[in-house]
Amino acid sequence: MTPTDTTSAADGAIDPLAIGTTVTFSKTVSESDVYLFAGISGDLGPNHVNEEYMRKTRYGGRIAHGVLIVSYMSTCSTKLIEAAGNSPTVSYGYDRIRFVKPVFIGDTITVYYVVAARDDSRSEIRSDVTARNQHDEVVAVATHILRRV
Repeated sequence: MTPTDTTSAADGAIDPLAIGTTVTFSKTVSESDVYLFAGISGDLGPNHVNEEYMRKTRYGGRIAHGVLIVSYMSTCSTKLIEAAGNSPTVSYGYDRIRFVKPVFIGDTITVYYVVAARDDSRSEIRSDVTARNQHDEVVAVATHILRRV
């Protein structure tokens, strides 16, 4: 999917990095996603890999790694960069990341990545990022900072 462009550049061309541009990504979180992420990250905590342990908690079952959801956010930034011509751009990080609700195995997560601010003198873009589950509940939020290099 290409971003939704809301403004045009000075020369009349569509600006893929215009404020308001939105990129989305959806994925159902599978058990293999959680186990593969646990193996790659080394985070084999019982919250993610021990069903019996988590069944006794208020969550009632295993939850996905919050950072796995952040990686879905990163997918959106990659799509935005590709739509803008794939010029060298790096992530300067995520500010104010909050994991608002748990993400369970089997949840379908949709990330909405919206360009919110732009500072061309610093080659910097800030985007508001929201992840929602299949019930349209917010599960995670962040501000992402990109810089062209």
